[in-house]
Amino acid sequence: MAAGDFFEFSIAHDRKYTLEHLWLQVLDDKAETVKIGISEFLRAEYGDIVRVVLTRPEDDSEFKLESDAEDGDDDFPGIMGSGDELGVEDLLITVLANYEGDMETILINSPVPCKILELNGEVEDNPDLVNDDAYGDGWCMIVKPHDFDEDQFLDEKEYIEMLNELP
Repeated sequence: MAAGDFFEFSIAHDRKYTLEHLWLQVLDDKAETVKIGISEFLRAEYGDIVRVVLTRPEDDSEFKLESDAEDGDDDFPGIMGSGDELGVEDLLITVLANYEGDMETILINSPVPCKILELNGEVEDNPDLVNDDAYGDGWCMIVKPHDFDEDQFLDEKEYIEMLNELP
């Protein structure tokens, strides 16, 4: 952002946060289901979010021979969805943001090994949900973590401290 620009954003108090600006909300007592979304800070830092793409594996088509291609009716055989597994550092969300005409692509990896339970396709169809209601209807997915320790993530106070230390 240019000097003097200011964008107000909020931080939900009932969530945990990652260094990559994801929020995590535990939905049950045993942390068997966790809702994941994008912090409002991402919009403040990079501008309006104009596109959200949920979990797709990296494109490895250049490494496959044509004879290796699978036959099928699926238009997008690489799209992941409910029931698929993700490891730590697997691509989770791709965000395209627009700040004063400059487009920025942000790749966000999975913070925990997990199984995808539900994707919020609404945010792919309408990225303004992330801009306008990041902690509500703008959530991205619900996962079942294989190994979840809330203490490895930042609470709202720790997240604010981290944001204050950013250049």
